[in-house]
Amino acid sequence: MSKNLQVKQLKPVYPSEEHENVPALLDYAADEYGDSTAFILKDKSAGRKGEPVYRNISYRDLRDDVCRLGTGLMASGIRNARIAIIGENSFHWQLSYLAAMSGLGICVPLDKGLPYTELKTSIQKSGSSVLIFDKKHASLADRLRAEAADPMAAPTAVSTYVCMDEGTDYLSIRELLDKGEEELREGNKEFKSLRVDREALSNLIFTSGTTSAAKAVMLCQRNIMFNVFSLKQVEDIRHGDVNIALLPYHHTFGATGQLLMYACGATTVFCDGLKYLQKNFVEYHVSVFIGVPLLMEAMYKKIMAGIRKKGKEKTFERGVKLARMLRKAKIDVRRKLFKDVIDELGGSLRMVVSGASALDAAVINGYQDIGIEVVQGYGMTESAPVIAGENLFNRAPGSIGLGFPGMEVEIADPDDEGIGEIIVRSPSVMMGYYQDKDETDKVLKDGWLHTGDLAYLDSKGCIHITGRSKNVIVLKNGKNVYPEEIETIIAELPYVEENIVFGEVRREGADDRDEVLVAKIVYDKDLMKEKYGAETEEQIYAIVDADIDRINSNMPKYKHVHRLILQTEEMAKTTTGKVKRYEENK
Repeated sequence: MSKNLQVKQLKPVYPSEEHENVPALLDYAADEYGDSTAFILKDKSAGRKGEPVYRNISYRDLRDDVCRLGTGLMASGIRNARIAIIGENSFHWQLSYLAAMSGLGICVPLDKGLPYTELKTSIQKSGSSVLIFDKKHASLADRLRAEAADPMAAPTAVSTYVCMDEGTDYLSIRELLDKGEEELREGNKEFKSLRVDREALSNLIFTSGTTSAAKAVMLCQRNIMFNVFSLKQVEDIRHGDVNIALLPYHHTFGATGQLLMYACGATTVFCDGLKYLQKNFVEYHVSVFIGVPLLMEAMYKKIMAGIRKKGKEKTFERGVKLARMLRKAKIDVRRKLFKDVIDELGGSLRMVVSGASALDAAVINGYQDIGIEVVQGYGMTESAPVIAGENLFNRAPGSIGLGFPGMEVEIADPDDEGIGEIIVRSPSVMMGYYQDKDETDKVLKDGWLHTGDLAYLDSKGCIHITGRSKNVIVLKNGKNVYPEEIETIIAELPYVEENIVFGEVRREGADDRDEVLVAKIVYDKDLMKEKYGAETEEQIYAIVDADIDRINSNMPKYKHVHRLILQTEEMAKTTTGKVKRYEENK
């Protein structure tokens, strides 16, 4: 066996504290940052003449609101529950999450992009008895409640429905906050007295989220709090920074990233929608955010399009050359030189953390040329989630940086080229997969999490990913696609002998690229003729295309197959009969 290669750790730069659990973090933030603004909320309908009204939520307010909601939920009979949460990012989403994590039970964040059948499966598998949802997802609650009354339907365990918004026939967060306030006035201290075991199951997060075989990652609060502690040591998030919450809260990086904002005393705002993103940056003077490559690249393209539209391309290029030359002499004039560009993003944006898949090096350099620093992070839900990354002092184009403080990261069994699997051992590593010992044993070995990602180290010790042994396809929007799952469905088509699904970079224009799914299918030519009367390539393609369209209609959009490769030749296989994916992914 080859000797594992140890990955260097980022050196701690900033003071950090490891909090016992979420309530301890909230207490710290309330005591440390007090009247500083934790959230800015906008009510579009409250002002005169259609102007919005803004409300600042201080860190003390945040802790108090969590206590009010938790007390209201307990007074409604909610305790030791499994609490599923679904909805757009919002203050009430966060209150629900923080209350659940403060001792009410186990939190089950749900992906709002999944179709009903997958959401129901996740709710059933998790055993959730409480569903908290926003108005946009009231139809989910309606359908679950209707099926609960139908003796022919398979019910879930949900018995309590709570809407984040008012104006429905469901119990609302506002009503629970009021109820909690009344209980607190009467001396109810039950919620405040709850004890949170940092080693106990606290989060159930579904990673692939489709069939009954979907894996649910079990995280305890030690896992999450250590990740926050480690992140704060190396990333430059400052008290008073304005963070715009773009990563969905059901995404582990979105959830952990928000806890990091509390630990650092940053202010969080919400986006009105991607088409209003630039307006929101200006409106709130956003200074930091955590994003995914798709968003980062779209923003950069918009910046460059604006420069071209004004006919200032040559001026911009000269400015970049000048700024680069001066930086070599330790003189940084980027933000002054490109003030007009930065002003279009609110004037305060200084740093972006990019997660999920790799960000195009040209885009990274483009942001840094104008004075906006970009750092990349790497991780997975099973590690709560961050494992490695960059900071302002350690960056290498094309790499995912170094291990985070306190996280042992190694390249296991490297081959002659130094490529091996990334493994990690740290307090952030999950408890295991829920009710799935076999899958847990495959990835957790002697305390080491085997990520399934293949990588090598460069001369500086930075990690460069070369492939994913688990075959997971990470799209530019941060979504993970597990090809085996789609392959299983395609394999049910009667004429399919074998198939694989893989990602392919699609280019719409010179600067526009994204990864889409391709299905390569080996079909039975004789069956096509006998059952469907199809003999020509056009006839056969039409039949398969129609079936794939039907499959797509039952899947979330990011899992849609966009291109077909049809053939009768058998795929290349190993001696054990497995398809050689890397030969066939063409």
